[in-house]
Amino acid sequence: MATSPITADQPPRTGIARVISASLIGTTIEWYDFFLYGSAAALVFNELFFPSSEPLVGTLLAFLTYAIGFLARPLGGVVFGHFGDKVGRKKLLVISLLMMGGATFAMGLLPTHATIGVGAPILLTLLRVIQGFALGGEWGGAVLIVSEHGDEKNRGFWASWPQAGAPGGNLLATGVLALLAAFQSDEAFLAWGWRIPFLLSGLLVVVGLWIRVSVSESPVFLEAQAKAAAREAAGVKQEAPVTEVLRTNGRGVLTAIGTRLGENISYYILTAFLLVYVTTHLGLSKSNGLNAVLIGSAVHFVTIPLWGALSDRIGRRPVTLIGSVGMIGWAFAFFAMLDTKSFPVIALAVTVGLLLHGAMYGPQAAFISEMFDTRVRYSGASMGSQLASIIGGALAPIIAVELLKDYDSSLPISVYLAAGVLVTTLTVLVAKETLGRNLAQDEQRDPASEKAAGDREGVGRDRVPADN
Repeated sequence: MATSPITADQPPRTGIARVISASLIGTTIEWYDFFLYGSAAALVFNELFFPSSEPLVGTLLAFLTYAIGFLARPLGGVVFGHFGDKVGRKKLLVISLLMMGGATFAMGLLPTHATIGVGAPILLTLLRVIQGFALGGEWGGAVLIVSEHGDEKNRGFWASWPQAGAPGGNLLATGVLALLAAFQSDEAFLAWGWRIPFLLSGLLVVVGLWIRVSVSESPVFLEAQAKAAAREAAGVKQEAPVTEVLRTNGRGVLTAIGTRLGENISYYILTAFLLVYVTTHLGLSKSNGLNAVLIGSAVHFVTIPLWGALSDRIGRRPVTLIGSVGMIGWAFAFFAMLDTKSFPVIALAVTVGLLLHGAMYGPQAAFISEMFDTRVRYSGASMGSQLASIIGGALAPIIAVELLKDYDSSLPISVYLAAGVLVTTLTVLVAKETLGRNLAQDEQRDPASEKAAGDREGVGRDRVPADN
């Protein structure tokens, strides 16, 4: 195999179990930071940073800053994707973890609106932008470094473990908040208790970095980097990865967006908006919502790798369709079960919803990774997934809150959720099955590589001198 100029600085190839552990722990910490904001936005940020006489208005403003984090994710995906395709997956994963952890820790130190007025929500918003930017680069790198280390027979299973970091982070964030809610009065939690989970992020980042820096770079990336170096030595001008992926595989980007859209909308309705619905609309305590998400996230965490493993047997598309078609029906049953105000029924509604979500989410890492060639994989996967997060996860809680405020009914929210998942269903139905793809082989036409090969054979035309 060709070697890369930087392999001398790389440790021996890391075993797949260690790679999975590093990716899972890192993504769990980053999602903990990101979801912590969503839970706090639903429970306390409306009072601390956006005080208003109308509870749903304050909550809506808090969710607007929540959405800003999503708006920053595609930019993070483009920037991290560019450098991840140029210098490697590992370095960018370390940077994203530092940025996310630092922003979350700083949130725990912020003065509130009562202390400094309008400066408080401004600072909160800036830190949320940093969170979104970092997470935009995290997802692509985490799933790719596992996908490119693992073999194609079990890629769906291996790559689904970083996906489990999402419910793992939500489980951790919701668990800490639920614990504080159980042992603190509402007054104490509002006064200072909410800061504890944010400050805890500093310790978690240290643990994550210690594990993540020990992992070697993806061997598939190192091979692709060696090929890129050969093309450069031949005098072939190479495009930026973002430009190349849009030129050669724009359909893959659109497919990734459609695949993620319904999954993204459903997740944030089932978790973030749920907390608003049970407290504001149903008048239940926040513990009911938090504990329901806690139970559902535990099942979600365990079953995501099982869905990934199933996709290695029957394909990425069939497993995704199990989740998307099931979620269309569950969009209506979900709110009917919440309206019973029975905690066991609410917990069951969340758990089944997240189980169906896992069928869409588990195979997704392998499915999207297999859509792109190595030299543009970080850019393509990040761009597609993070653009979906704007129109999916960013807007879902805001649209749901607005619909609830305008109609005082869950039915429009169910219709909205079902419509979003229908888009994913139709996208996957027309998408190409990717099961069994060799990630080391390029499938998209690369004119630059063809030109370099022609030049070496003496048949190329318009060759650019190597010293230009």
